[in-house]
Amino acid sequence: MKGSKILVESLIKEGVDTIFGYPGGSVIPFFDSLYDAPIKFYLTRHEQAASHAADGYARLTGRVGVCVATSGPGATNLTTGIATAHMDSVPMVAITGQVKTSLIGNDAFQEADVTGVTRSVSKHNYLVKDIKDLAPTVKEAFHIAKTGRPGPVVIDLPVDIQIQDAEFDYPREINLRSYKPTYFGHPGQIKRAIRLINKAKKPVIIAGGGVLIANAAGQLLKFAQKIKAPVTTTLMGLGGFPSTHPLALGMPGMHGTIYANLAITECDLLISAGCRFDDRVTGRLDAFAPGAKIIHIDIDPTSISKNVKVDVPIVGDAKNILGQLTEEIDKEKLPDVSAWNKKVTSWKKKHPLSYKKGGKRIKPQFILEEIYRQTKGKAVIVTEVGQNQMWAAQFYKYDYPRHFLSSGGLGTMGYGFPAAIGAKIADPSKQVLDIAGDGSIQMNIQELATVAAYDIGVKIIILNNNYLGMVRQWQELFYDRRYSGTPLANPDFVKLAAACGVKGVRVKKDAEVKTAIKSILAAKGPVLADFWIEEEENVFPMVPAGEAINRMIGGMA
Repeated sequence: MKGSKILVESLIKEGVDTIFGYPGGSVIPFFDSLYDAPIKFYLTRHEQAASHAADGYARLTGRVGVCVATSGPGATNLTTGIATAHMDSVPMVAITGQVKTSLIGNDAFQEADVTGVTRSVSKHNYLVKDIKDLAPTVKEAFHIAKTGRPGPVVIDLPVDIQIQDAEFDYPREINLRSYKPTYFGHPGQIKRAIRLINKAKKPVIIAGGGVLIANAAGQLLKFAQKIKAPVTTTLMGLGGFPSTHPLALGMPGMHGTIYANLAITECDLLISAGCRFDDRVTGRLDAFAPGAKIIHIDIDPTSISKNVKVDVPIVGDAKNILGQLTEEIDKEKLPDVSAWNKKVTSWKKKHPLSYKKGGKRIKPQFILEEIYRQTKGKAVIVTEVGQNQMWAAQFYKYDYPRHFLSSGGLGTMGYGFPAAIGAKIADPSKQVLDIAGDGSIQMNIQELATVAAYDIGVKIIILNNNYLGMVRQWQELFYDRRYSGTPLANPDFVKLAAACGVKGVRVKKDAEVKTAIKSILAAKGPVLADFWIEEEENVFPMVPAGEAINRMIGGMA
């Protein structure tokens, strides 16, 4: 069969049922073969949106997301989404068309060095030059994307390979000699960790995105309850531990809770699971958990001691290792941590997340609280990047895994809307909301046409403050309110939605919020809601750049 057909049949073998993308000259053969395939294709209005939609699909399901674009600008437009997935360890396969093999390197029309461009922002990439390699390449790509520390893999496919003929023989198994992820913790390291746990009187667990990727939320809960340690979840780890649990500390770091940061600073043992100690979490490194021994669980050995030096490294899958630790810990040997938990509880009561009520316009925190109340915490919250992202992380409580999707590592504006599309397509039964800023939403607002065309019931909540809010906040606090480049002259979002065939509503007053949210959630199709919020509302608490995480400013917004 032709190469394009081999590619489609290989995707079917991998269980692919959904692809996001945009056609072009060098992928026409693939699209022709896709025409008769039992795979749903969603045409986004921009390639970047296709990559984010595949990302959202993957984060919600845990399966590999797939996107496709043509050569040259189509492929380079995917790059931001590939980098986003790479930073957040999202399993994805990105298929890009390429010019004929005979023209590669000749500056042909719509040629770009895709493997060169994506090498540093992907887990692995391929340029297929022989049709006999195509099926094995797809098998390898999916295996690499979803195993170990997941990530995006790029397959660059010249158009002439797509129209050549070959026998289709899809490999049943894959064996890559140089790629053997470790899934179970070393017994010696497990014992060392248990010895530290048995001595700790002030333990804290910090859970990152790796807990969600490993589907380890249940194991984390059992482990935390057994050793009675408070748990802080990073931005990427939200939902990995129930936010409403008495041991929950919320998010740590730059815009985390005061009590999470105080607990990390004063603990004598920090147990990290699936967290890479990003700079937004640690603040000033020499002041991060200064008196603590550190146990670091991560499937990626290169992440351990990369940013924070640890005492006990345990390489492996978080689900397996947390299960091992829970099973092997002798409850009778655990120290009394009641005094520590009592102290942490007092911090939670003294320093709750809060904000000042009143003002000329709506408080964004109030909007998130009301959405939480009406959805009972069961909605999938997808965010853009900026203040909207932090308010969503702070004021909506996440009790369920894979219910908070956000660009954490790369911080990609424009991520939320297309990622929400991917999530809603992945599970139409779930209520999916994109919490957006008026700046971020305009990065991929053309996807209003996509949700209208396919009747995808995503709810877009724009927190409209007429600024690029997070940058403006920094300018206010550290640059004497010199608002350079941050004021926005926004379009009429409601009219823009209507032009695309999407229902739009505008909410200007506190008194309108509850009724508006109720009607938005009840609507069957897509809805864009333009909430006019306080223009100079800030995200607090906040750790200034380069400061220790226990030196926060603005306990109340």
